[in-house]
Amino acid sequence: MKSILDVATQVSISAGEILKGYFKAEYEIKDKGFFNPVTTADYASNEYIEHELRNKYPDYGWLSEETIDSDHRLSKERVWVVDPLDGTKEFIEGVPQFVVSIALTENGKPVLGVLHNLMTGETYTAVKGLGARLNGEPIQVSQASKLADAVIFNSRSETRRGEWKPFNGYFKELRPIGSVAYKLGLVAANQGDMFATLKPKSEWDICAGHCILNEAGAILRNVNGTEISYNEADVIRKPGMVAGNQRLVEAFLQLYRESR
Repeated sequence: MKSILDVATQVSISAGEILKGYFKAEYEIKDKGFFNPVTTADYASNEYIEHELRNKYPDYGWLSEETIDSDHRLSKERVWVVDPLDGTKEFIEGVPQFVVSIALTENGKPVLGVLHNLMTGETYTAVKGLGARLNGEPIQVSQASKLADAVIFNSRSETRRGEWKPFNGYFKELRPIGSVAYKLGLVAANQGDMFATLKPKSEWDICAGHCILNEAGAILRNVNGTEISYNEADVIRKPGMVAGNQRLVEAFLQLYRESR
């Protein structure tokens, strides 16, 4: 698995170089849905990653935000789960909070994860059982035990819409950050204490970060408390999720239940 991680890491870094060529340059922007843009850069990164990984590992399944899905992957033991540009809105706005996200699942569980932020030079990596690293150095999740002491990375969009107002005063800080995947890496590296979102996310948003969190000593749960699995026919995970050390996650889940 370590050799596969080396390949995935290099592919993510090379995809980042492709994205860098588009950043603050001219590219086409389309809308896949309400406030869900996609750019020429997304497609170029995806094309490169898919070509490299599918050629090297032809027996693995494939799931990517920018590739038309096929149920062929459902019969595969190992499946790549990719977001070639997580944080497209931030990319368009020139905010350096977007990443290339590459994950590998095995029987529905994340076993490898790579997140590469080309603007900051941060590369988060993990393989199941081998720990999590940031630029090659081991990382460990925060050990904070109280919500009142916790810095929570949440959504810029959810914050703008006022969806976090009911939780004001319960945390040390709510810090809006772009890219779901990037937030997961930051939490794994103890740059904040928790991640939380009140909205559904897709498998490709969270899979790589989930593996990195696991190996950094954190957990990721649906806000109803259930575990999250991958390579399912429906790629959307509802209604929201939370990540951090077990004590903080359990405290948040209780608060969430009470808020409903």
